[in-house]
Amino acid sequence: MSKKATGKIGVLLVNLGTPDSPSTPDVRKYLREFLLDKRVIDINAVARYALINGVIAPFRAPKSAKIYKELWTERGSPLLYHGLDLQKKLQASLGDRYHVAFGMRYQSPSIKAALEELREQSVDRIIVLPLFPQYASASTGSVQDKVMEIVKDWWVIPNISFISSFCDDPGFIKSFAELGKQHMAKDDYDFVVFSYHGVPERHVLKGSDKGYCQLGACCNTYNKRNKYCYRASCYATSRLLAAELGLREDQYMVAFQSRLGKDPWLTPYTDFILKDLPAKGIKKVLAYSPAFVADCLETTIEVGEEFKEMFLEAGGEKWQLVESLNSEPMWVEAVKEMVLQH
Repeated sequence: MSKKATGKIGVLLVNLGTPDSPSTPDVRKYLREFLLDKRVIDINAVARYALINGVIAPFRAPKSAKIYKELWTERGSPLLYHGLDLQKKLQASLGDRYHVAFGMRYQSPSIKAALEELREQSVDRIIVLPLFPQYASASTGSVQDKVMEIVKDWWVIPNISFISSFCDDPGFIKSFAELGKQHMAKDDYDFVVFSYHGVPERHVLKGSDKGYCQLGACCNTYNKRNKYCYRASCYATSRLLAAELGLREDQYMVAFQSRLGKDPWLTPYTDFILKDLPAKGIKKVLAYSPAFVADCLETTIEVGEEFKEMFLEAGGEKWQLVESLNSEPMWVEAVKEMVLQH
């Protein structure tokens, strides 16, 4: 009779990444690593290198550095310290049989360093959880790609599995809904906007079940044919959050932010639709950014400040961002349950 393994189980939490500091050189370094990823900008390698190093990084870095300075705190980058807080709390909740490591896809702490930490613990298996609720090749897929690239050089490779999506995970939905309910208890809101990070339409089409994806009504249900479709995942999360919040279909909408370049990205664009809401009598909006589980530039600055300013200028009265899950107790328990079920 075979014996069950008694060694530790490794858990690798991974988020996107952040500059080491808000200085222009560090921001430029981060942008280069991020945007040179073939899964992020999926064009010819030579053209991608020329575009990033010759145009985007040099011109965008100084502007982005100013925004990062607004975001930075005494603890540094929120995306980093919220990730480290989640790691510590999850470790305490899971106990000694598990070893939880945290890494970033770009910059520090690296995925390689986090995997080495787990290897030193002689873990029997590794569960990788990219902290992106909705699967996209440019985020979750890139993490999976990087992990496999690193471990292929190990002499002994333990069992490795990925939690590729948790867009409809009950703990994730309930945790995020609870944060929204806390705001709804303090004020009456006319409408809820679920704003997701956008991706180019071609990214969705490249990964779609052939002949099924229409960038439209096909996302009205979430099923085995579109379970790895980013757009379908976003709509699935929104429907579940809306149900948990007690919203009717006419009380919320899904939109997409943070587009880059001239190619068509997923629509509608958040910055376009929010300007039209006040004219429709919608004066108080509760804004979610459910593609992120930790506060960062895209949530705190883009949704929380820039979109708020646009909405108020258009005649709105209140725009309230629902904070990300960060390391809230309910979220820690939700992550724990995902790991245990996996």
